[in-house]
Amino acid sequence: MSHDYSPTVYHISSSIAAGVLSQLLIGEVEGIQNVPSRGAVILAVNHASHFDPPLIGCLLRRHINFFARKTLWLNKAASWWLDKVGTIPVDRDGDSDIKAMKSTLSTLKNGGLLTLFPEGTRSPDGNLQKAKPGIGLIAAKSQATVIPCRIFNSAKVLSKGKVLPNFNLSVHMRYGEPITPETYDPGREAGKERYQIVADRIMAEIAKLTRPRPLAI
Repeated sequence: MSHDYSPTVYHISSSIAAGVLSQLLIGEVEGIQNVPSRGAVILAVNHASHFDPPLIGCLLRRHINFFARKTLWLNKAASWWLDKVGTIPVDRDGDSDIKAMKSTLSTLKNGGLLTLFPEGTRSPDGNLQKAKPGIGLIAAKSQATVIPCRIFNSAKVLSKGKVLPNFNLSVHMRYGEPITPETYDPGREAGKERYQIVADRIMAEIAKLTRPRPLAI
């Protein structure tokens, strides 16, 4: 985690996001109690909208580490805030990917919670995409507990390529049961396919999650 991280800034940001998004977007949420209050955890979430990170981040009491593309640090105000909330910069075309990996594994080694999007980027149509091996590598090397989470409707609110969100819809979320390394990791004997196997197993658990039912009135 960045040495500039500020629990106060993170808490204020999370509280503001929770207040705004609860009024504008958040619908039914189930299974949030499945997220451990401490210990190394990877929150594996499908990704279809720019709203996904704040939707996930604002509902949990414990600090969540996110990735963000390094170019966002070019803006001084954004750079200050990203560092204060503990965001990990990633440059897919440069050596900072190695730095990001080290920061990621260090975060989990120290008992942190990291949110990862197995698909690697936003889905173009809201449907689940094939997982990239990256999450498999991080999960296998860290041996962290994985919590699958599925977000419903976020693509309809703000899909890839659109600028203006549709606040007439609600976004729903379900957090699944914890997945242990014994369940998702086939071990070194799987060879070169190990990380993709782990990624596919995690993505399969996300696919199993169903949309929460509306609360009875």
